[in-house]
Formats: sequence, C-alpha cells, structure tokens
Amino acid sequence: MRRDPRQYIKLIVYVLLLVNFGNYIAEDMMIASHTVGEGATFLAWTAAFTTSIDLVAWFVLLFLFELETYLLSDEAFTKARTRLIHGVRLVCYLFLAHGIFSYGNTVLELRDVEQVAGVDNLCHWADSDVSWGKNIYYEELDQNNCQTLSQESEFYLIERGTVVTDGSGFELERQLTFIDLAEASTWLLILLFIELGVRLQDRGVAGGPLLRTVLGIKFFFYTMLWGAAAFWLYHGHYLYAWDEALWIFGFVAIEMNMSDWRKEIRAEEAELASACPGKP
Repeated sequence: MRRDPRQYIKLIVYVLLLVNFGNYIAEDMMIASHTVGEGATFLAWTAAFTTSIDLVAWFVLLFLFELETYLLSDEAFTKARTRLIHGVRLVCYLFLAHGIFSYGNTVLELRDVEQVAGVDNLCHWADSDVSWGKNIYYEELDQNNCQTLSQESEFYLIERGTVVTDGSGFELERQLTFIDLAEASTWLLILLFIELGVRLQDRGVAGGPLLRTVLGIKFFFYTMLWGAAAFWLYHGHYLYAWDEALWIFGFVAIEMNMSDWRKEIRAEEAELASACPGKP
C-alpha cells in the first residue's frame, strides 16, 4: 500500500518541532538566569518558562488532534475515550491561558515603567546584579562592556528591576511583548475554532454556512501568524520565525486531516443517497 507523501512531510514537520523545543528550553534557561532574581515567586519562574510550558501543551494538543482527525477510526472513539481526550485538551487550554495571562501581565507592567532618574550612563550598573538586555539579548554588565553596549542616555529597569535597557530597547521590548500576547491569543482562537470544526464534523457536518465561516476565520488568523513570523524575521529572531512557520505547517497538517475527513463524510452521504434514492 502506497502511503500518502503528505504523511512523510507531516512527520518531518513534527520532528523539526521537537528539535526546536529543545532550543527553546535552553533559551528559556539562559533568559531566566538574567531575569529571575533570588527570592522570585513561583509565578515569576513560570512566567520565565512560559514558552517551554506552552510548548508542552502544544505538543499534547497536536497529538490529540492528530489522533482524532487521522490516526483513530470512528469506531475507536468510545464515550469514555472521547471524554478523556476532551478533558486533556481542556487542561492544555488552561496552560495556554496561563501564557496569555503572563504576556498580558508583562504588557501591563511595562506600561508603568518609567525612565530611571538621574542616570545617563550604563556604567552606573556595571558589576552589579543588573544585566543588560535589548531585543531578547542579555549580557552581564561590567566595566569592560558598559561603554560599548549603548550610547544612549535614557535607561529603564525592566523584568522586575533585574534588567536595564535603553530608550530604543524599551520601545522594542514593548513591541515584542505585545506581539507575544497577540500571537498567543491568535493561536488560542485558532485552537477553539479547530475544536468547533471537530465537534461539527463529529456530528456529520461537512458543509454549510457555519463551517464555511469557521474555515474563513481560521484562514484569517493563520495570515496574522505569518505576519508575526515576518515581524520576528525583521528583528533578527530567526529561530522564532522558523518555529512560527513550523507550527503553522503542523496545524495545516491537521487542517488537511479535517479536509479529508469532510470528503469521507460527503462520500458516505452520497453513498447513502444512492442506496436510498427515495429517502429525503
């Protein structure tokens, strides 16, 4: 039996996503070493590892949608198994909601940050517990690098006072945090519309205005995510842009599964209609 080439492409995408997951864990650990100080709360630590926590939930969701839309037959879905899958997905949505909460909280915190008064030189923080940060790049401050990292005279303390950045870095930090929030919210909305599509197709719905609306809204949201990938690329975050593209392709694979599923529903309806031509 010849296997659909799309399934090999899907497998490659899933493997690449796992490789990226390892990169994100390493990056979160590096960033946390600069942004999470001694005596930090549990919420501060989970906020520092928001990306890694989110990705665990994403992989579970991707696996469950793959099960429901491709790997398992309709006969395999007992009532208990369906409830278990839906329950686990709900837990994953809660984890993703935590990510949105963390990003939203950061956006609000940055609104209250003011310029550090009376300081016009980065060397003020040299050899202290404060790190330099700009465009998600962090470095320990000392007398050797404080003169070269920034030539600006306005500085801001962010990440609960553990990181200092200059005026342009602070403006970029606000943009990056807003994109994080918008991106996470968009992905969660896509998931909810995929969930709605799965529920509709479970009931044998393969067309109609509601399903077409769901598909159109998802297309719009995927377009927004490509815009986010372009933003990361423009600012030199090639890993983030690459990861965004991979996750889009990963869920396009789920969309292809659902498209094939809709074709099966229509084929069954056509077969039933031909077997019972007089039945309305």
